[in-house]
Amino acid sequence: MRRLAIITARGGSKRIPRKNIKEFCGKPILAYSIEAALKSGVFDTVMVSTDDEEIARVAKEYGAEVPFMRSADNANDFATTKDVVREVLESYQKNGQEFDRLCCIYPTAPFVTAKGLESAMELLNTPGTQGAMPVVRFSFPPQRSLIIEEGSLRPKWPENTLKRSQDLEPMYHDAGQFYCLDVKSFLEQDTMVPAVTAPIVLSDLEVQDIDNEEDWKMAELKYSILNQKNM
Repeated sequence: MRRLAIITARGGSKRIPRKNIKEFCGKPILAYSIEAALKSGVFDTVMVSTDDEEIARVAKEYGAEVPFMRSADNANDFATTKDVVREVLESYQKNGQEFDRLCCIYPTAPFVTAKGLESAMELLNTPGTQGAMPVVRFSFPPQRSLIIEEGSLRPKWPENTLKRSQDLEPMYHDAGQFYCLDVKSFLEQDTMVPAVTAPIVLSDLEVQDIDNEEDWKMAELKYSILNQKNM
């Protein structure tokens, strides 16, 4: 059973320039994903897929492999994570290397831990499980969403307006951290979320999208709070 960690870190970040190697609480944010994967001890190979020489240098400095550079086709704004993962698997296959399981980790995921990765990969040992991924519960029930029509607010689903929050079905969204996958299931179903994907439910404190400078500051604040709690 061979296991691969793929950290996807292209160079073309526009909203936060050089985002993947920007300093986060003392070191490049990319380093957190690499270190968690290495420390977990569950991967035969920890690699970074990038099109950028500086990112490749930083990745190697923190212990990851960069055996090949990402193609231009998969380094633009329209390439999907699925495309990048498939390219990595195909590149390894050309070199005579194949993997049974993988974990695709985002490069701006400082809340990912070695223990979390180890537990997630262990879920793939459950018979029938094809994937595992972290999710977080919506803080406000989406069923009571409002929309704007002709300048006025309207409930999207009026039948839920007077329902108590606790009576509505809990709903979750992708935490934006990683996807653990059975390689065969990934290739057959062509998706990062196969039919049988185990959820890993996280708290709001462990999750932060980082799309702008305000998000970055919030992520650093959350990271500091978590570190204080774990001391």
